[in-house]
Amino acid sequence: MEKSLKALKKHTHFGPLIKKHGPPDFSRYHGKARIFTAILRSIISQQISTKAAAAIRGRFLKLFPESGPTPETLLKMSIPKLRAAGLSGQKVAYMRDAAQKFKDGTINPRKFPKMSSQEITDHLVQIKGVGVWTAHMLLIFTLMRPDILPTGDLGIRKGFQKVYGLRSLPNHKKMEKLAKDWREHASVASWYLWRVVDTN
Repeated sequence: MEKSLKALKKHTHFGPLIKKHGPPDFSRYHGKARIFTAILRSIISQQISTKAAAAIRGRFLKLFPESGPTPETLLKMSIPKLRAAGLSGQKVAYMRDAAQKFKDGTINPRKFPKMSSQEITDHLVQIKGVGVWTAHMLLIFTLMRPDILPTGDLGIRKGFQKVYGLRSLPNHKKMEKLAKDWREHASVASWYLWRVVDTN
């Protein structure tokens, strides 16, 4: 990420943002969470507020006090206990599907270091409830891939609109075109695009 920050400091649009917001802080997200845990966190966060997600996540993690959830311990946990943590029936089903796929090897994180970001995305969306957006968040915040541009994220679209002074929200093609000269540093750039929206 240091390489990306150094490169973006020289960019017309990102130089001022870096000066204003300082270096990117990825620790508030998944940090070095295990990939399985990161997937579960993403499922919990779907379609609810950040505050509600944090509360449910806290109750959920208390169900696994030893070393956090593993595919095996999650599958052994009763559905009523999982529901009592505040999870919907659908999210419990998604979590159990993730656990089963990690357990049987359908999802194999050991292969990720040799896989491209697109291959990892295609691999992860086999899990029910995990789409491209969730895969992109894991690629940025857990796997620390430097070149991820989540163009399906509304915050990223709004960030582009503000930073580039666009009249309307850009589509995928427009964003990729604008990002051409900093595309290899897109993960760090995305952090600043989100900051622009969060602080305005």
